[in-house]
Amino acid sequence: MNLHDRTIFQLPALIGMALTLHACTSQKQVTTSAEVPAAEVVAEPEITERPHYNESRERTFDLIHTKLDVRFNFAAQTMDGKAELTLKPYFYSTNKLVLDAKAFELRTVGIKGKNGINALRYDYDGQQMTITLDREYNRNDTIRIWVDYTARPEEVKSEGSAAITDAKGLYFINPKGEDPKKPVQVWTQGETEASSCWFPTIDSPNENTTQEIVMTVPSKYVSLSNGLLTGSKDNGDGTRTDTWKQKKPHAPYLAMMAVGDFAVIKDKWKGLNVDYYVEHDYAIHAKQIFGETPAMLDFYSDVLDYPYTWEKYAQIVVRDYVSGAMENTSAVIHGEFLHRTDRELLDGDNERIIAHELFHHWFGDLVTCENWANLPLNESFATYGEYMWMEHRHGRAAADHHSEEQMGQYFASAKQQGHVDLIRFNYEDKEDMFDAHSYNKGGRVLHMLRKAIGDDAFYRSLNLYLKTNEHEAVEIHQLRLAVEKVTGQDMNWFFNQWFLSKGHPELKVERSFDAAALTYSIILTQEQDLKQFPLYRLPMDVDIYAGGVVNRERIVLDSKVDTFTFKLAHYPDLVIVDAERMLLGTVKDELSEGEYIFQLVKAPLFKDKAQALNALRKSDNVDAMTAMLLTLEHEDSGIRQEAVKALRKAAVADTSLLKNRLIVLTQGDSKAAVRAEALSALAERFGKDTNVRMIIENATNDRSYNVAGSALRAIATYDTDKALALAKAAEKDAKGSLVSAIAAIYIKHGGAEQLDFFVNGFKNISDPGEKYAFVQTFGKYLFNQDAATRLLGLDLVEDIALNEDAWYLRLSAIQVLAGMQQTAEADPANNADLLPRVKAIMDKVKATETNEMIQGMLGK
Repeated sequence: MNLHDRTIFQLPALIGMALTLHACTSQKQVTTSAEVPAAEVVAEPEITERPHYNESRERTFDLIHTKLDVRFNFAAQTMDGKAELTLKPYFYSTNKLVLDAKAFELRTVGIKGKNGINALRYDYDGQQMTITLDREYNRNDTIRIWVDYTARPEEVKSEGSAAITDAKGLYFINPKGEDPKKPVQVWTQGETEASSCWFPTIDSPNENTTQEIVMTVPSKYVSLSNGLLTGSKDNGDGTRTDTWKQKKPHAPYLAMMAVGDFAVIKDKWKGLNVDYYVEHDYAIHAKQIFGETPAMLDFYSDVLDYPYTWEKYAQIVVRDYVSGAMENTSAVIHGEFLHRTDRELLDGDNERIIAHELFHHWFGDLVTCENWANLPLNESFATYGEYMWMEHRHGRAAADHHSEEQMGQYFASAKQQGHVDLIRFNYEDKEDMFDAHSYNKGGRVLHMLRKAIGDDAFYRSLNLYLKTNEHEAVEIHQLRLAVEKVTGQDMNWFFNQWFLSKGHPELKVERSFDAAALTYSIILTQEQDLKQFPLYRLPMDVDIYAGGVVNRERIVLDSKVDTFTFKLAHYPDLVIVDAERMLLGTVKDELSEGEYIFQLVKAPLFKDKAQALNALRKSDNVDAMTAMLLTLEHEDSGIRQEAVKALRKAAVADTSLLKNRLIVLTQGDSKAAVRAEALSALAERFGKDTNVRMIIENATNDRSYNVAGSALRAIATYDTDKALALAKAAEKDAKGSLVSAIAAIYIKHGGAEQLDFFVNGFKNISDPGEKYAFVQTFGKYLFNQDAATRLLGLDLVEDIALNEDAWYLRLSAIQVLAGMQQTAEADPANNADLLPRVKAIMDKVKATETNEMIQGMLGK
């Protein structure tokens, strides 16, 4: 799943949004071990109870096959179902069966025999039914349980998480067709344990079942589920019955259904159906949105030496999705932010999310974590699958850039939320596992594993892991055992410090050169608090640039402080510690200006370039400026963009050369992000130049919303009236960064006449991250308006704070309300009407809000 996947998500960082914007726990001050005073002798507290431990669910029955026959009541938002479950006692004989079934209306529970269905006694508490079987069965027996029921998702009482905002399993979107701007849809979301909100099952990741789902739907709609569509029957009454069968087993949380008016765009991979379900307006863009999917199937199948194993591969984009995306086996669901026109795609696609969900079909769907404590075996791999695809398709620099951003999100999360083990059985709620540790940190840890054992051993290990455990549930040690089997090495040291411990190393690098002995020494110190975090064993490479050649040395730091000495012919041009830039951790390392210049020109990796650019941005050295200007021509767009950022305020002697380079990038770079960055830098440094202003104003016609938005922001710095007029003209078709630019101008220069832009704008945004930011932007706009305009704007803020399904959007509106209340209380004379209205809304929020984190922030 992508936050993203419920991609922190995994979404354009829903996970990151939840983790980096809202801290709800305090963070202890971390000191280095050198700063820790002598410890006092303190008596250990007496242990009176075992620590909290979330064990794997006991398997009393083996769920073999699930057959469902369902039909939907759109008006009531319920689903009538008949379920036939085929099971066997797992090991011990028993006459009891417990099934998960949340908020069901149960009509019949029975066992199928030769003479039909025999009713069984059962107890039901609204969450589980405990069925008394007609006799005791042993592990050689197979039984078929029959349940006739109605699923009532609106009656489900359960909280979501940062990654998934709701957990009622079955969702009816605009079920009565009352909203003309929203299609009628039904879809499901099973992870973590919400499949049991729409069918009875053993809702645990360590179960595996084949399935058959028979859906009766309105004839005007299409349906989608796991596996293949094996039959479709017109019932002659405006309905149609579709039958979907999946022959290979998977965990119950991966079951899915979707129904609605979708265009189905057909693609193929080696004879396999690859289908894209989108709203009709996006049918012409579907192959641009999803078009890399067949190539991804090729790449992952080849690199893993394990061909994609499922019957088809479909992807569907739905409205009001409660997550980023979900890896339902052979039928992935994406949130509506994936809908993009060709113009929007110029500013970025969601290729990494598509890759993430596909890679789950090996890691998560084929081989599944046996419990949520082992979730990184799903999500860390899917996150690293993003890196693998980007490296293959877009090059090492693009992949490393993405990895560095993800590591930064992990650092922010750990600082605010605290450090936790990657594999952890002591979580308070299973939803807590969907965080920047399981995704971001875990992906980087797998990268370090790859660098520690080498590419060949890494991919052979993954192949063995998959083949040994296919269609099974696993824990972290099974991955370790596969790596050990391939490499012949004991890998406990790696898995213990990275998967089974918390934190990351904090390294300090010191250097010295002995001219007489011609030796170069590196002193490495691990500065992390050793009372909280491991003393790491860190194999890494050191690149030594000297005499026009590069020599690589492998070192292993496995103590708090160690010195590594190299015999050289003369002082080196540059020595890079962690030459592969793979380490998950912080590194304090200072180079000379000359060394940074050399690194910028000669060192190959993204972090080499980005680190040097950042260090040189304030330099007035001619050679530094020359190197930075040359980097504007680098083949990787991310590095070009970093170079533009560094040059925004750099002391360039030849400003005309810089201006001309920026003009070339603004007008001709193939990547919109580089054009936008160059235009902003051009406006900042040369905005008074008449010719530059002409270039800026022409850029408002760029097809990229990002570039057009940058142009609009630049115009606002020298001609407010023109910027307001252009912003008004651009409102109708604006999306993405252009919406943000218009909003920024209205915040600073707009009045009451711009209120409609914000009210209508929120309704037209589909991207969750953009929606959150837009609410915050709307708040800033309201703060700059008079009390009367604020009162009018409060209607939208109130609606979001009270009625939005996504908790982070409610929180965003609550933050706006809190700010308005603070402003009004500071100046009550000018806010006599505003203050009581805001207080009344906040009282409603406190009375109705159910999210525990928001409740805590409200002091509830």
